[in-house]
Amino acid sequence: MLRFLLLLWSLILPAAVCAEDAPAVPADVRPRVGLVLSGGGARGVAHVGVLQALEELRVPVDVIAGTSMGAVVGGLYAAGVPAARLEALVQTLDWNAAFRDRSPREDLDFRRKQDDREYLVRLPLGVQGRRLRMPRGLIQGQKLTQVLRREVLAVAAVDDFDRLPIPFRAIATDLESGARVVLSRGDLTAAIRASMSAPGVFAPVEIDGRLLVDGGLVANLPVDVVQALGVDVVIAVDVGFQPVGRRQLNSAVAVSNQMLTIMMGHETGRQRERLAPQDILITPALGTMSSLDFTQVGQGIELGKAAAGAQAARLASLALDEPGWRDHLAARRTGTESPPEIRFVRADAGSERYRERILAELAPVVGQPLDPRALERSLSRLYGDGIFEFVDYRIVSEGGQQGLEVAARRKSWGPNYVRFGLELQDDLAGANSFNAGLRLLVTEVNAYGAEWQTDLRVGGSPRFFTEFYQPLGYTARWFVAPRLLVERRNADLIENGTRLASYRLHNQEAGLDLGRELGNWGEIRLGLARGSGRRALRIGDPDDAALPAAGHFERGEVIGRFSVDRLDDVYFPRDGGLFTLQWQGARTGLGADADADRASFDWLLARSQERNTWVLWTSAGTLLSGPHDSVQDFWSLGGLFNLSGLPPEAIRGPHFGIARAIWYRRIGSGTGFLDVPTYAGLSLELGNAWERRSDVDFGTARRNGALFLGFDTLLGPVYLAAGFDDSGDSSFYLLLGRLR
Repeated sequence: MLRFLLLLWSLILPAAVCAEDAPAVPADVRPRVGLVLSGGGARGVAHVGVLQALEELRVPVDVIAGTSMGAVVGGLYAAGVPAARLEALVQTLDWNAAFRDRSPREDLDFRRKQDDREYLVRLPLGVQGRRLRMPRGLIQGQKLTQVLRREVLAVAAVDDFDRLPIPFRAIATDLESGARVVLSRGDLTAAIRASMSAPGVFAPVEIDGRLLVDGGLVANLPVDVVQALGVDVVIAVDVGFQPVGRRQLNSAVAVSNQMLTIMMGHETGRQRERLAPQDILITPALGTMSSLDFTQVGQGIELGKAAAGAQAARLASLALDEPGWRDHLAARRTGTESPPEIRFVRADAGSERYRERILAELAPVVGQPLDPRALERSLSRLYGDGIFEFVDYRIVSEGGQQGLEVAARRKSWGPNYVRFGLELQDDLAGANSFNAGLRLLVTEVNAYGAEWQTDLRVGGSPRFFTEFYQPLGYTARWFVAPRLLVERRNADLIENGTRLASYRLHNQEAGLDLGRELGNWGEIRLGLARGSGRRALRIGDPDDAALPAAGHFERGEVIGRFSVDRLDDVYFPRDGGLFTLQWQGARTGLGADADADRASFDWLLARSQERNTWVLWTSAGTLLSGPHDSVQDFWSLGGLFNLSGLPPEAIRGPHFGIARAIWYRRIGSGTGFLDVPTYAGLSLELGNAWERRSDVDFGTARRNGALFLGFDTLLGPVYLAAGFDDSGDSSFYLLLGRLR
């Protein structure tokens, strides 16, 4: 009878009736309202505007079903997050960061930071047997999952979605069978993540033994799911794409989008046909707004609000009076004024291998009220080890106490990984150099988390390096690291712009280091090295007594190094610092040709304000004692940011020093899916290399500068630059690869 009365009311209601003129419905006789929110990626922010309009009109929602982005917005709203909070969340969330799994660099393990500094290509590849493996999605969802966890914390212990402030259903697709899966219980965050896991973009989510992906593949507008929950009126919000005309089908991406629109549109059309006359369909006019473009969040919200406002006359018939609305809001409150106190931490059944590491990292949270952001930082540090596909948690009860159950899963494409590095330099005048390399990393060699790292580089400076890194305990900071190095490189001696000689240096050595990690920000090492090499004179007069003689040399030395890395980005840092202090003591008792002591340091500090960044960077090295003709141990300057007006390695000597002041400004947004962050800047440099320490003087330092454009790409930083020397020399650069 109630359905009949509603149908009759919708037929006789004059279209011109305004929302303000419609009588409010008393709470005790109102119809049961179900809300359906479709998928659509970034277009789904329009759902927030629709919810705002419903709240302003005092239209209650009794049940919600959502797909993909509709599941995100709908799930949070069902958990008790009001529309105003949803707007603030989508407006302020750094979507680019949320869609990157990588932890903030300050949370990375120190060894993973070293990976960044040495091999720059960010494409993750696993090695299993003789095959290369890719992740199951470009995004594993680590950061986004933690954002969702934080927002639904008040209902984290609820495992029946009918017991949420608003009953909720999330729609996903079984990746193996293609069947539709309606998620009605379990972990709310996991259900939302599964519903939005677009295949190939997000990794699938495993729930109850099923691999689940985006529900939009099978039900982008799940009207029937809400109807099955016994509602009287359905409000359906469709933010999906509509087919476009021939003129807009002008690229492979456009054609692919059209194909998906058509495929998903058939089921959406069938769902729309299920809507009854009293039901309300809202279709925000989002036009060609991309499903990936979160830069238009504000516009999307307003379009959603406007589309709901256009239906205000019909929605007003569902509005509550003021007392009824207050009662409805009170019923939606979760009743969790304070966070739970965490009494224990445990690893879930699939994470026993990492139990000791999990307990050690999360020990500080035990006995404390749950602080979501502090917990996220701890999980981020654990994730920063670089071996996990995801690290997640849920609140559980045991013996009347609440605690955390942590799930840490090893990367499905691991545990062995390969990274590539590229270095390309061209002076735009015919001189160029190229190096390509790879790093093979074998992780979890034993229960203590040992790693075996091997580098191979080919090109102008071939190099082979291998190191076995063995921690001395499950959570110990101490480690030992045996290593082996074989390398070939050129060394030119240049005076007043004239090359006096060119050597080909061959070096091989073995070493053993004992060290200690200092949190994830630093490291101390003390080691022994023994090796030998050969200097081959390629260019120059072998009878010139002023030149270092060709021949063999022997190495035997003690090496001490203190390293700090707190940079937020190794390519174009905006904040943080980098510091390295090293001493090398060659001793004849260890096999060296002569006793010698050398010391060097490198220090960089970055600070930013809005789009502008200032970098102060200084480096120096000196031969404290020993022979001055060991060209294999000379330091060199020249190249971009190393006296930019001179060619690479243009000057060389046993003593050097350089100070740099660099400014750059971000001029590209880098906010789109494929946009590349772009920077324009300049540098001022003061430095030189000297034959004797007594020659070191500001008066003999060379003054250089550079103008540059920098691009932060997946292959590493790319620079287009011009450098200038105070002597009138200039150099031009096209660079790909590391500069430090």
